[in-house]
Amino acid sequence: MRRSNARPPAFDPDSASSMDASKPQLRPPPARLSFASRISSPGPKNHRTGIRIFLATAAAAAVLLCLLHVYRSSGSSKFGIIVDGGSTGSRIHVFGYTNRQGALPVLDFGVMASMKASPGLSAYSGDPEGAGRSLVELLEFGKARVPRDQWGETEIRLMATAGLRLLDAGVAERILDSCRKVLRSSGFQFQDDWATVISGSDEGIYAWVAANYALGSLGGDPGKTTGIIELGGASAQVTFVSSEPLSPEFSHVLNFGETTYNLYSHSFLHLGQNVAYESLHELLSSRVLKSSAESQQEPIYRDPCTPRGYSHSVESLKLSAGVLNSRTEYRPVAHATGNFSECRSASLELLQKEKDKCLHQSCYLGSALMPKLHGRLLATENFFYTAKFFGLGPTSFLSDLMLAGEQFCGEDWLKLKGNYHSTDEDDLLRYCFSSAYIVALLHDSLGIALDEKRIGFANQVGGIPLDWALGAFIMQKMPKQSPEHSGWITAIVGNDSSILSLFLVPSVLIMTAWTVSKWKKPQLKTIYDLEKGRYIIRQVNR
Repeated sequence: MRRSNARPPAFDPDSASSMDASKPQLRPPPARLSFASRISSPGPKNHRTGIRIFLATAAAAAVLLCLLHVYRSSGSSKFGIIVDGGSTGSRIHVFGYTNRQGALPVLDFGVMASMKASPGLSAYSGDPEGAGRSLVELLEFGKARVPRDQWGETEIRLMATAGLRLLDAGVAERILDSCRKVLRSSGFQFQDDWATVISGSDEGIYAWVAANYALGSLGGDPGKTTGIIELGGASAQVTFVSSEPLSPEFSHVLNFGETTYNLYSHSFLHLGQNVAYESLHELLSSRVLKSSAESQQEPIYRDPCTPRGYSHSVESLKLSAGVLNSRTEYRPVAHATGNFSECRSASLELLQKEKDKCLHQSCYLGSALMPKLHGRLLATENFFYTAKFFGLGPTSFLSDLMLAGEQFCGEDWLKLKGNYHSTDEDDLLRYCFSSAYIVALLHDSLGIALDEKRIGFANQVGGIPLDWALGAFIMQKMPKQSPEHSGWITAIVGNDSSILSLFLVPSVLIMTAWTVSKWKKPQLKTIYDLEKGRYIIRQVNR
């Protein structure tokens, strides 16, 4: 066959269109899609947009919750309650306050209120269940001063002092258990470990905090703080900043912000005014018991701490079993002589009773260590009440109290009753003793001069009560900083864990959403569809 040299005809589009459809038609592939075009399909785009909206909403909610919390916590008034279980009675304290992040709370003294119910919890040693019932009246007082919608978030704590410290531990715990039952059903926020017997040193520290808070020196120079001496019913507390080295038993370190206070604090049990009065009569009566047992005569002892003309009944004095179980069959009888100097001497003997057992460098009261007092001092509780009875002001000297006591002790009892007819007779009876006892304690024992100007008698400063319960409340609400929660976190969240949760919960939600979005991000694959003659994008299951 001869090979043709003719050229092929040109391509005719019209004829191409009429070609048999059954024959395969080859088309040039379109340009390959870019990476961006592969992932820009409507489905994935809508998915990512939804995730972004969710994340933005969660972040906005977190910010809104935090702002709302800060507004509520810093602007709204809250309440707290402390019940002081004292030796002579239980007193409820209702405190109003406003939080300040990273700082001490602002106390609202306009809503602060207190009420006392007698007797003290220790009086129910033979009937522990009665101790709980004695709190009902106090709780009703508290409910009347806290808005009902805040009862559930208002903390109530019971802190018992020397009255229960003097009891057997088992008896004291049964009394506390009866109180816990009542407090649990009070409607206020309560936990069983919020009803306790506090130590004497803690009681003194709380009083020191209250005093320096009222004076505006809390958080400032330790050398410019004021020490405090309390005279309660069953114990006396002494607390002040000391630069002397102290054993751990007496040394207490307190931190307020950047300031550290090295405190001496000790409670002298049995040296409270009421217990000391009973101990004094035991001391005086014990002197005549031996001679009366030998002579078979009724034991009569001189009582210089009671004004002349007063007749002690047989049951009026509380004497210990040791005195009453002596060999004599007669109960000692006191003969009132009303002599301030003799009462002061007997009080000093009582205060120095165990000084021969002192194992420290200095023991001013009994056998307990006490460094030398320095700086300003405030004498509170029964120091103040005694000075007030005699008409003495906060800056009066001990010499003024001594002169007033000498005159009072020397008066006839019937005349005193006429002069002070509105004063309770049991209280009036003890002012001779209390004036002499205070001079023996502050001057003869602690060495405070009779004309010392650095000590004052007070129960409040600038309208703020000098009550240890106030100091305990301040310390509970004080922001606590630790190495684990220091720096900017503390500055933001302070001592409130709820605001920290407002940051954490939304953060966890955001992180979870982001993780899910990454996990659910579609895996895309680009393929060429021969039937359709174009590239298509498909999602591949994981």
